[in-house]
Amino acid sequence: MPTFKYKVMNHQGEKSEGIFKASSKNEVLAMIEDNNYYPIEIKETLERGQKDVFESFVKVKTKDLYIFCRQFHTMINAGANISNVLDVLKKQTANKKLKKCLNEAHDDVQKGISLSEALGKHNDVFPNLLINMVNTGEVSGNLDIIMSRMASHYEKENKINNQLKSAMVYPMVLAGLSVVVVIFLLTFIMPTFTGMFEGSGVALPAPTRIVMGLSKFIRTKWYILVVVIGGAVYGMKTYAKTPEGRLSLDGLKLKLPIIKDTTEKVIVSRFTRTLSTVLASGVPLVQALEVVRKVVGNKVAENSLEQIKEKVLKGISLGEAIGDESLFPVMLNSMIKIGEESGSLDDILDKTANFYDEELEASLKRMTTMIEPLMIIVMGVLIGFIVIAMMMPMFEMMNTVQ
Repeated sequence: MPTFKYKVMNHQGEKSEGIFKASSKNEVLAMIEDNNYYPIEIKETLERGQKDVFESFVKVKTKDLYIFCRQFHTMINAGANISNVLDVLKKQTANKKLKKCLNEAHDDVQKGISLSEALGKHNDVFPNLLINMVNTGEVSGNLDIIMSRMASHYEKENKINNQLKSAMVYPMVLAGLSVVVVIFLLTFIMPTFTGMFEGSGVALPAPTRIVMGLSKFIRTKWYILVVVIGGAVYGMKTYAKTPEGRLSLDGLKLKLPIIKDTTEKVIVSRFTRTLSTVLASGVPLVQALEVVRKVVGNKVAENSLEQIKEKVLKGISLGEAIGDESLFPVMLNSMIKIGEESGSLDDILDKTANFYDEELEASLKRMTTMIEPLMIIVMGVLIGFIVIAMMMPMFEMMNTVQ
């Protein structure tokens, strides 16, 4: 049976708290009222030893946000109030982390806190973009429209994320298979030849000595390799979290030939789609650029957008400011100028975002097409080198016998 922690106040204004086991909050509320107290807060808690150890590993994905926004829009549009919407969503949400956040947000809203403030307490789950847009919807009275736009936004973002993941599946499988095959050859196949080679008296060629050394190292000192690889991975992750590391790695993504084109299109697609969504909701351009800057997902692009925002603040048009940055394509500059001149910048950006979504899909296919044969070649070279290294002494031995 769930355990609830409650805070109450008596007729004299004295506050107290306690713990009560019940099947629902309503049962706790009934208990409080029967004892002539006024409820202040009722919150479900886990008993000691019942803490979900996997909760910290659960992530709220873009798909969860899309479903949340779509269902929220549907119920608000049907006339439900925010408290009832949150109450329904927290019960039917499968993601445990999101369920917990919605439960707390529901309690906050019942206390009179605005929805944007309630969601803002969980900015590790709800992106700043969504929180800012909800706040805009509350101020303008168009929360249903805002949630509909955010649902469309996260639906497209989820589609892009899925395309990026799908594009990397096959190369990662090939890379993993290559590692497994190489380790198998070095740990199980090569040792059967080592004794024969060492007792033959034949001078071993350099490739064979290299492979034999690797084989012995992996079999006898594999733990050193594990520590080195683990340390390298940890070091890279730590470095990537620093401002300098993130800037370097994001800059590298914009320079590597194979992924450069795809990275640029991801940035442009996110920029145009998010800016269109924010501007269509009535947010001023400068504030919109600040919001968009935080969601493009690339530090180099963030710095570039910061420069664009500063220029817009000085009175330069967005089209001209974009044109000064080499990161953004010429077509985007032209489309923004058309949107500014026609007064329909949000609509033009939305159409441009759809165009770059299609371009991104084509770019991902090209990237996959290029990576697949490259991985096969690398795999073939590695395995071929090991096989040749094992065969070379055998040919020498055959020549010696003849």
